[in-house]
Amino acid sequence: MPQDANAAPEEKPKPRAKVQTKNSSWSWFTTPQPVKRLFDKFPLETYGQNELPQRTAQNRDQHTLYVFTTDNGARRSAPSFNPSCLKWQAYLKFSNFSFVTISSNNHASPNGALPFFLPSASSSTFPDALPSPVPSNRIQRWTRDTIAKRKGISNASGLSRQQSEHGAAPAESRKSKEEDIAPGDPSDMRYEAYVSLLDHRIRNAYLYSLYLSPPNFDSIAFPLYIAPSTTNTLVRVILSHQLRAAAETELLKQSARIDVVAIHQESDKAFAALSELLGDDEYFFGEESPGLFDASVFAYTNLLLDEGLDWRDTRMADGLRDYRNLVAHQKRIRKTHF
Repeated sequence: MPQDANAAPEEKPKPRAKVQTKNSSWSWFTTPQPVKRLFDKFPLETYGQNELPQRTAQNRDQHTLYVFTTDNGARRSAPSFNPSCLKWQAYLKFSNFSFVTISSNNHASPNGALPFFLPSASSSTFPDALPSPVPSNRIQRWTRDTIAKRKGISNASGLSRQQSEHGAAPAESRKSKEEDIAPGDPSDMRYEAYVSLLDHRIRNAYLYSLYLSPPNFDSIAFPLYIAPSTTNTLVRVILSHQLRAAAETELLKQSARIDVVAIHQESDKAFAALSELLGDDEYFFGEESPGLFDASVFAYTNLLLDEGLDWRDTRMADGLRDYRNLVAHQKRIRKTHF
């Protein structure tokens, strides 16, 4: 830890001449003059969050979601090729919000990560102020609050979690209050357990399949994430290394080594558990309309089953195809909402 400059030593030596600069206080620690002159010329500066993209202004008359996608995909409102982005893109569609998508990258995001959502100017609470960007971890709350306002409810407590996510009718019209807590509510332990399957087992297998399986990296990750960023060969090599290293680091957080066979076995078990949970229902937890959990599952299943993506190492997709109800769930959402 840094030493306390104000602490008196037991035996105080004769002080050296102190150097004081304009608008600075006396200090025992002085910066070498060559370094000081350098920082006088190029002072350190702490920057705030990123500015919104310049093209934002022309879209403030409608809700806008910034995601990883191609320019053509943005024009068609096609599903994003990034699972985190696709999750919230699907969720907003389930919630019956009209919005446009814009091709973007992490550097354009105010918090350095995609997706982020920009509400339309007309949705601002204050007439003279534009709405602030909504990061992904606040999209659900923004959506639920907006749906509650639409229905004239002061808060979203009149709706179950899944219902409030897609604007369904109040709980009394679907289930009796005497019944147990509706699956999908925060206090439902099953919900958290199945979310964990997505966040760990399936995500781990996806990270390996996309970034650490060389055939898939070359056919999918490189053309979608690396090539659009730069034409410089050296920079492409560096970015490719960074992406693979980041994926490897994530996997090594949970295991001392990367066991590819075990990773795929765990994802197969996760798909089996999700298939059993879905059963013969159209949507998870017996809901009549898709909610956030459906969006979370669709974010992976759609990418794995998308014929437009050139998966060459198909072990994860092959495991998914063994469960017909999960495949039907993906096709149903794709057809209905995209």
